[in-house]
Amino acid sequence: MAETRVIVVGNEKGGAGKSTIAMHLMTSLLYGGARVAIMDLDLRQCTSMRFCENRAAWLAGNDVKLPMPQTFRLSDDDIALAAGSEAEQVAAFEKAFLAAREVADFVLIDTPGGDTQITRMAHGLADLIVTPMNDSFVDFDMLGHVDPVTMELQKPSLYSQTVWEARKARAMAGQRQPLDWVVLRNRLATTEARNRKRLEDRLTALAKRVGFRMGPGLRDRVIYRELFPFGLTIADLSTQVRPVPVSLQHLAARQELRALMHSLGLSAFSGETLLAAQ
Repeated sequence: MAETRVIVVGNEKGGAGKSTIAMHLMTSLLYGGARVAIMDLDLRQCTSMRFCENRAAWLAGNDVKLPMPQTFRLSDDDIALAAGSEAEQVAAFEKAFLAAREVADFVLIDTPGGDTQITRMAHGLADLIVTPMNDSFVDFDMLGHVDPVTMELQKPSLYSQTVWEARKARAMAGQRQPLDWVVLRNRLATTEARNRKRLEDRLTALAKRVGFRMGPGLRDRVIYRELFPFGLTIADLSTQVRPVPVSLQHLAARQELRALMHSLGLSAFSGETLLAAQ
């Protein structure tokens, strides 16, 4: 691959499934043959780092070999760094990012549910920003504001402004490829069709205004939570790797992951190992 691509999974709201998306992107890219470096900017929670630690431990404990990312922590003590100064965090981020970019085809950055200087820096370095959101107006509010009487779109929100600033900085730096921003409607509900239509209409209007594409996310499936303690995703399951019982629902989950990779322009990296035999 000629240049390292930077993928940032972010928004400023917690609980939207950022880390779940990051884990699945990571494993799919690995199975597609890519060298993946992962960074986690949520210095207190570090969910993606813990996932990778679980993965290494489970593989060692079960004498199984699966592709692994390279992990780049910002510090040996992320909790202490979180309590440190902004300058310390920026220096640690810059050092880790430069090291990651040297060894990977993709640098995948998972971000916290909030606004920090290093999060803004990561957005400014991104080639692709992936923003998962729950299918509700609660999550839409971090993208845009609607009139409470007419439900018409009023204006973009602060997070949309963050991405706009990242896009402007990229253009000013002379980057030939524009920043690609994809909003994923994650954890889609099976009911409330009227509310879903309202939300879809406002998302369509906002997409035209601030320049993102919409893509499919992942439904709220038990399998995604079940596999986390093992450091595994649906992409890892095979006849040899089956820490939980496999069902036809898992095939549907795999189709969701394929659709996700396709919507992000990463179809070439949707590696196939899953459920070759039942």
